[in-house]
Amino acid sequence: MAGQTAPRSTSIDLLRGIVMVIMALDHVRDYFHADSFISDPTDLATTTVPFFLTRWITHYCAPIFVFLSGTSAWIVHQRMGTKATSLFLLKRGLWLIVVEIVLIRIGWTFNPTLLRFGLQVIWAIGASMVVLSALIHLPWRAILVVGLVLVFGHNALDGIHFDGAWWWKMLHDQGRVEAAGLIVFFAYPLLPWIGTMALGYCFGTFYGASYSGETRRCALTGLGLGAILLFTVVRWTNLYGDTEPWAPQGSAAFTVLSFLNLTKYPPSLLYLLMTLGPAMLFLAWSENIRGWLARALIVFGRVPFFYYVLHLYLIHAGAMLAAQLTGFGWQSMVTEGRVDLYDPLKGYGFSLPVTYLVWIAVVLALYPLCKWFDRVKSSNRRIWWLRYL
Repeated sequence: MAGQTAPRSTSIDLLRGIVMVIMALDHVRDYFHADSFISDPTDLATTTVPFFLTRWITHYCAPIFVFLSGTSAWIVHQRMGTKATSLFLLKRGLWLIVVEIVLIRIGWTFNPTLLRFGLQVIWAIGASMVVLSALIHLPWRAILVVGLVLVFGHNALDGIHFDGAWWWKMLHDQGRVEAAGLIVFFAYPLLPWIGTMALGYCFGTFYGASYSGETRRCALTGLGLGAILLFTVVRWTNLYGDTEPWAPQGSAAFTVLSFLNLTKYPPSLLYLLMTLGPAMLFLAWSENIRGWLARALIVFGRVPFFYYVLHLYLIHAGAMLAAQLTGFGWQSMVTEGRVDLYDPLKGYGFSLPVTYLVWIAVVLALYPLCKWFDRVKSSNRRIWWLRYL
């Protein structure tokens, strides 16, 4: 199967870089924005339009990243073959799960003694890779069917609950499990994420050598517009695809917010259509984008794992300094769970404009480090363990 892919498309790295930068905004908001410590940005009873949109734009990050992870797996498959790719996905997936449990957990709390494990996006990517390592042994159409069934069908399970069943929380119902003093919180139930990665893998065929740039652009434009149209029609009916119906509000702006206010945990069908549809349109029309900004974003997109770990620790360390300087003490940033739910930090934080300035500073600080690591990876391709970073 070697040699059946088109030359590496910079649009994939560009889109991945954009969502990595946007993701940093969400995490800076978690640690710096005052309103985030007292209210939910998606609660229409208390939010403002800027506060809501600051959270809403970051909804694009996780589904696009998981989807493109599947696309990258397809590209690797064409180069390495089924057996080698399956083994690589299995090992990388297990590695990411370990990273979530150890490195990411500490990054969120700075509390290594805490016996609480929040399984979030890195866990979802890792576990989905483990499943994909098995799925790639199936025919392409079978993988497509699995992806479609999971993405389009998992909301049919919304009314099914198994009290205390850890496996159901892991697969579909977000929740926590406690045993022997340990707390495991399944923040990212797996079924729709596995489906998203499987569809991303099938999507990779558009980057095969048999597709010209123009043919790919037409196909991706059609898929993107179709996803957006389907989202709009199904959301309008309020019949299926999300557990939270929309409703007219006191103003046109808030009615639009209600329409866009979708479920992420687990990601509903409508949430995935809303985010992946525009992503496909971007991929369709960004292959010829050039310039210094595109080159900078591509750097982030080429080293996403390195960026993710580094940005989390940098943001948390910056928040620790901010807490010390504003009288809350750096110790208040050594938390026992989600920082925005930690009582000692009530009253801490800054305005939304200051939060945006901190976000820009974080991204600028990360750029030279990511550029250095990209050069390291590019010039040491024979070092096998660099492929896992």
